[in-house]
Amino acid sequence: MASPGPSPTDIQNHLYSAFLEGRTPDVVLRVRGTWHALYSLHRVVLIQSGFFQTLFTGSFVESVHKFHATGHRIRPDQVEIIFDDPNITRPAFEICIARLYGGGPPLHISPSLLPSPSCPLTTAFPCPPSPSTQPTPPNHHPATPSLLLSLLATAVYLSIPSVAAQALSLILNSVGPYTVMRYLGFAIGKGIEYEEGEDDLRDAAVGLEGVAAIVKEEDEDRPDSPATKEEEDKAPPAALDDVSQKLGYMEVKKEDPMESGSSEGEGAPSYYYGAVSAKVGEACACWLARWGRDMFEYEEKAAADGKTPHPRRRATTISSPPSLPNSHFFPVPFGGKDVVVPVIWRRGGLDAAWVRALVTSDFLFVAAERERYDLARGVVEVRRRQGVDAGEEAEWEEMFGRGVYYANMSFDDLMYISRDVSPTTGRPYVSLHVLQSALWTQSVLRHQITARPAGTPSPPSSPGQRDRELGVTVTTAEIRTAPSTDLGGEQRYFPIPADSSVRIGDTSALEHASMDELFAAPLAEPADPKKVSRLPTTERTFFGLLSPPSPAQARWSPFPPFRFGVEFWDVDALREKSRLHSQTVWYAGSLFNVYVQVVRKKGVPGVQLGVYLHRQSSVDPVPPRSAPVLAERERERGHDRRVSAPNASTGVHASPSLPAIGSALSRSTTPSSTATSSSGPVSASLPGSSSANTVPATAPPVMPPQAYRDPRGAVSAYFTISCASATGASLTQFTSAPDTFSVSQSWGWKSSSLRTEEYIEVGADRALGREVSLRATVVLGVV
Repeated sequence: MASPGPSPTDIQNHLYSAFLEGRTPDVVLRVRGTWHALYSLHRVVLIQSGFFQTLFTGSFVESVHKFHATGHRIRPDQVEIIFDDPNITRPAFEICIARLYGGGPPLHISPSLLPSPSCPLTTAFPCPPSPSTQPTPPNHHPATPSLLLSLLATAVYLSIPSVAAQALSLILNSVGPYTVMRYLGFAIGKGIEYEEGEDDLRDAAVGLEGVAAIVKEEDEDRPDSPATKEEEDKAPPAALDDVSQKLGYMEVKKEDPMESGSSEGEGAPSYYYGAVSAKVGEACACWLARWGRDMFEYEEKAAADGKTPHPRRRATTISSPPSLPNSHFFPVPFGGKDVVVPVIWRRGGLDAAWVRALVTSDFLFVAAERERYDLARGVVEVRRRQGVDAGEEAEWEEMFGRGVYYANMSFDDLMYISRDVSPTTGRPYVSLHVLQSALWTQSVLRHQITARPAGTPSPPSSPGQRDRELGVTVTTAEIRTAPSTDLGGEQRYFPIPADSSVRIGDTSALEHASMDELFAAPLAEPADPKKVSRLPTTERTFFGLLSPPSPAQARWSPFPPFRFGVEFWDVDALREKSRLHSQTVWYAGSLFNVYVQVVRKKGVPGVQLGVYLHRQSSVDPVPPRSAPVLAERERERGHDRRVSAPNASTGVHASPSLPAIGSALSRSTTPSSTATSSSGPVSASLPGSSSANTVPATAPPVMPPQAYRDPRGAVSAYFTISCASATGASLTQFTSAPDTFSVSQSWGWKSSSLRTEEYIEVGADRALGREVSLRATVVLGVV
């Protein structure tokens, strides 16, 4: 009977020991980049990497195995590798090589950098702990944001999918107030930016201090140094470029912003990693869309305190938290700690083009168009106080001129904006021509709705097509031949969408992904509108903040859609078949609101959460809107005071997680119903008055002003509902082509993925400071 051989674990330990001790190497890598070192390694292990497999098994001189005898020693080949990419650093390279040997230090990411549904802005915000209070465990390598970005860049270059997937997953799951700008900078090619006092990634990885033989500058000049011996054995640097070209999935490009016409370029190269960079950019864009308005409250406070950030500084320290007029939290003691405000909107954070894209995006969470304008003017003034820049002013003109839909504002708002003058420049933010054009558009839409000839009478249950539609849409061909307007400039048109369900910022299916899967680009057109698919994004569309070009066969409307934000609190406590409503809005002569509802599908275990757009009757009572329990308890006690922003323990706004790519959705309409069935709060043990003891809580209903009423019993409208994830790093967009909305009719979607176990577990013993909400932005247009 043969004795058993070494186990796989024994073999792995043997190889890893040979790596650590540099024993029996058959190749020496001379690495030149941000560091210069020699590594004694083994080809049979290295070829697990796509880069080294192509290098050593392809038609390159390095693939020819050569040994050189020197006295009684056999010296291995020496291959020179030059990393022009400064994002590839020593610790990241060493961790990648160690992973090929089955070892290397475990990565430790600080818990203060990880957002969660209960603390979506991380436990570090707004008072980050000292690094000394969160030490790295022994034998672990600290997974700082810089190290994660470098590890991703290195793993992509070397084609090691397991390491690339782990680094990408950690990056996407750690997008937060103190990391979002660094991650975004990496995604757009700015590379890794180091914070003050941060390690510059020149030291060895933990536990791998002895694997590199560092080559010092003085050693390179010595005539007997290894750098001058056996030059014929070294790889021609050009050959390594050929290796990268043979790895077809790789899109690692070195670009010069000056050559590409970048306004921000100062001659520094840009490093872009294709679809991997886009994934990081999408997560950052989604996060900024959800939390951007909240973050500006802090930055505005910091700017008011005179704390102007250094152009390269990512955070400003203020002495106390800002007071948020729309916040729903009690003042939180900070124990004398400083509040560290990240630089996002101020100069040194987003550039002007990104500010414009974010403010004008349909995904930006703001209550309505007036709040969008207020945010825009606030950001502009904060930046103008740091100095007026001609390049930025061009972006501001575009933002105020085209990014805010003034046609959906009241006349009082238009009058206010017409008199709103910048204290810095002495000029109005919006030209009178833009406001006059908006008022004209508003009046034309009213005329189309209230003064158009009546169509052929038809039963209320099935009104004729001519009665439902206004007949205002045009084709692309008709737009091209249309004359210019008398008001000056070109007539704007807005696309009418088709049915689709797309996901931006997806973090699923990263584990065990291949390089081809990591670099896989989504289809330009979703294969099945009933299933969630990824939206193709690029830096040109600001990673999804702006819509891609519409197809040539699209139809268009001259009237801008109505955009508003909704927020639902404590959805996890909602009873089955009960509804939780948003605020009610008025648009184009009709009342609309959004509600969520828990439903149970026959034959499917568990429950689903539906989100619906509802055409509210103008004669029925308006349903009460969702509100946080703590705010309602405070209101009913008679206190009308401003509350401050929460610290990490209060758990700001969290939302249920979103449908995964490829998951099926149920599109449905709900029957006519009265407002009496709209609420179903669950009792909870909370102090305060009786009505404040219910979860979910609701605020008193508010009937919005109605300039006029649409007399039609049914209207045709398209809409989009975009739901943000719990932490904000991804979102799902549900889009409906024009549908018929009778009075008290709803259209929407339901999905089991919108209701998750992390919320079901929260019951009557919930912590008072925990406020959980689902945020969504809505785009609505009549045709």
